[in-house]
Amino acid sequence: MAPLADAVAAHNREVADAGRWRSVRVLDGGGVRAVLEDGPDGPTEVVHFASNDYLGLSQHPEVVAAAKVALDTYGAGAGASRLVVGHRPVHDELETALAARAGTEAALVFPTGYAANLGVIGALVAAGGRHDTLVVSDELNHASIIDGIRAARVGVAVTPHLDLDAVADALAGRTQRHAVVVTDAVFSMDGDVAAVHDLARLCAELDATLVLDEAHSVLGPALPRVDGCHLVVVGTLSKTLGSLGGYVAAGRTTVDLLVNTARSFIFTTGSSPADTAAALAAVRIESSAEGDVLRARLRGHVDAVRPGHPTPIVPVVLGDEAAALAAAAALLDQGLLVPAIRPPTVPAGTCRLRVALSAAHRTDDVARLVAALDGLDTTDLQEDALA
Repeated sequence: MAPLADAVAAHNREVADAGRWRSVRVLDGGGVRAVLEDGPDGPTEVVHFASNDYLGLSQHPEVVAAAKVALDTYGAGAGASRLVVGHRPVHDELETALAARAGTEAALVFPTGYAANLGVIGALVAAGGRHDTLVVSDELNHASIIDGIRAARVGVAVTPHLDLDAVADALAGRTQRHAVVVTDAVFSMDGDVAAVHDLARLCAELDATLVLDEAHSVLGPALPRVDGCHLVVVGTLSKTLGSLGGYVAAGRTTVDLLVNTARSFIFTTGSSPADTAAALAAVRIESSAEGDVLRARLRGHVDAVRPGHPTPIVPVVLGDEAAALAAAAALLDQGLLVPAIRPPTVPAGTCRLRVALSAAHRTDDVARLVAALDGLDTTDLQEDALA
């Protein structure tokens, strides 16, 4: 039997031979303009449409300044898990602000959005009993939701994408006493949205908890307000809010459950004070008149690329991996970085360019992108890629 190291090398060769080898780019610079160190002809200045920094707040002077003050006040790290060492006042302030933003009694910050989904799903299932709880999950939910369900070792009904009837059937036909419906509000690869208000009404009617991941919901949908629905909101600090971390906003009882049982909260170091302070500053900007201006600018960019599309995630589905890679390369030749998305991130046959728009883009940046996309000849790209 070959040693594991040989198996690892063999697997790497299989990935490469399948045309799915990946490496991490070096992008030098902040905001949507940067230098791609490994461009086609060496370092290349690019405008990128790859970041989820939808309002451009990662570069906002007030957000950056808040992080600097926290660094000077508290240092670089939290030091240990929050239950061991405690947390800083800024963590309390952020959680209060996030709860107010979501309209819930309380909120809890996690080091990442991924950890938030693992923590909330595991804690809810443990409270209900994994043999007495059913999780109903949209087939296109984010990997962190899928991994949270797997880690919880709970029964799951995976429903067709955005199929409310299938969710209703799963809930009505369950044998378990408890049920959790979990979905992205905005789906990160297609940029489409869940019918969150209908889901909330369904959960209230059929006695289920609704876990709604609003990581990409910068332009909506708004959180549902339905009497009788036990709503748990999961989100991230790293996209609209331009920082790093995740959170859960819910009733006080649910948040207390997470503090005491969510393994991805208990057994990890707390978010750094700088990240936390940056997110707090971003929440304040987002909820201000300036936030309204930024969202309106973003809405205008989306309409310039695909009028009426509900989110700043605009997929250009090309199907074949080679065509998607060739299209991304053609755009890069024009100084536009738009990533090609391939399996396992999306199903085989649905490879695409994923355009992510930001309020930080200028109108002329978006016009360049539209012209470049209009100029793509996908047939020629396919032939070039296979040549």
